[in-house]
Amino acid sequence: METANKAAANKMKSFSYMKRYWILYLMLLLPMTFFIIFRYIPMNYIQIAFKKYSIIQDPLEMEWAGNHGFEYFIKAFSNRDFLYALRNTIGLNLLDLLVGFPAPIILALIINELAFKRFKRLTQTIVYMPHFLSWIIISGMALQLFAPSSGLINILINKMGFESIPFMNDPSHWVVTYLGLGIWQSAGWGTILYLAAIAGINPELYEAAAVDGATRLRNIWHITLPGLRSTIVVLLILSLGHILGSEFDRPYALSNKLVTEVSNVISIFVYNYGIRGLQFSLSTAVGIFQSVVSVIFLFAANALAKKIGERGIW
Repeated sequence: METANKAAANKMKSFSYMKRYWILYLMLLLPMTFFIIFRYIPMNYIQIAFKKYSIIQDPLEMEWAGNHGFEYFIKAFSNRDFLYALRNTIGLNLLDLLVGFPAPIILALIINELAFKRFKRLTQTIVYMPHFLSWIIISGMALQLFAPSSGLINILINKMGFESIPFMNDPSHWVVTYLGLGIWQSAGWGTILYLAAIAGINPELYEAAAVDGATRLRNIWHITLPGLRSTIVVLLILSLGHILGSEFDRPYALSNKLVTEVSNVISIFVYNYGIRGLQFSLSTAVGIFQSVVSVIFLFAANALAKKIGERGIW
């Protein structure tokens, strides 16, 4: 009898809860429908990686590929272009992580220390603006600035009596240019989360530190950075989850035939072989490999974050 009463009471609570908040669940219907139609149903085509693609057949009707369906994975790892693209993707992403990840943190700390509010807002606006430029526009600007003979930077270098620097034509110089332009384009936008996290730090901590005679650098080291720690860890986990991912527009727009040995990343490989070469099964297999490795990195980074005492992302 007592169990029946508890069940009835729980049922009434659930009914009253749904009666009160049914509008919220109704609002969830639209995004859930979007994700089901445009995110989950297309996963049916993952089968293409394990089958011989035919444009006139449904994925369920396609013939299975050789080697128990892993024919195209074997072909990918036997392809020299893919191995080069894999090496370049990992190398460029690691360099982006090492050089580019600290940039918005440092910039946010500098902006936070600006005393004049108007100048602070102006600075924030200026550093945000490059984020809204496409990489096609940025590549055109880079050519005007860094071209070997007609670029503004090299013209100034030549007038000072020095030889031109092959910013865009030499592989090692191209990597440095690639990283520098990436930081310039994204660092300002990346400061938004860090500045929001800094705004959430208790101001009484700074007041107490001022009473103790702490300098600005001491405040940054002992108050601001510890306050940013959880935000930094979460964003680092997300960055590690994309270590094998590669954006297409940035390397493709900045690349040229002289630097393909370092600029040809997985996204460009998929474009050349999948879209231009019509090898859809091969490119899908490469995409699945990227996704699986990225998920492994994401779980590993999240587990490591929890071991060092942080919450992680779930």
